[in-house]
Amino acid sequence: MKKIYIKDQVCIGCHFCEVYCQLQQASPKDPLRAFKKDLPLPSPRCRVEEKNPLSLSIRCQQCEDAPCVQACLTGALTRDTESSSVQLDEEKCIGCWTCLLVCPFGAIRQNRQEKRVTKCDLCQGREIPACVTYCPNEALVYLEADEQLSVRGN
Repeated sequence: MKKIYIKDQVCIGCHFCEVYCQLQQASPKDPLRAFKKDLPLPSPRCRVEEKNPLSLSIRCQQCEDAPCVQACLTGALTRDTESSSVQLDEEKCIGCWTCLLVCPFGAIRQNRQEKRVTKCDLCQGREIPACVTYCPNEALVYLEADEQLSVRGN
């Protein structure tokens, strides 16, 4: 299964991953149209945390034994059998926030306007997630889980 990994030593905290994540979720894919006309703008499914000198992108880690899937009261969070990623069916989510409480990475976000959660879906339908594609410093990489060790060494 492929996952997104961060090379924290090269993340510059530019927040482009958040911007392009929002753009991926917006109906017009043109940045000017999306950020000016698609209101309210979809919330990003990742976030950048900064604590100088360190900054890093936080998003769903697609855990093998995902506690959020086990804790979901309605079955809105499931493991996709084809991609092995943790997926959210937004229609089933009732906004109980149980998944937020059990996520060890703080990667699931509240969408208070729609009274449900949002989480990274690895940009389903794209070969490479938008945050990885547009990261200017190549701090985000999309690799098979067993390739992850080599990323840490770089």
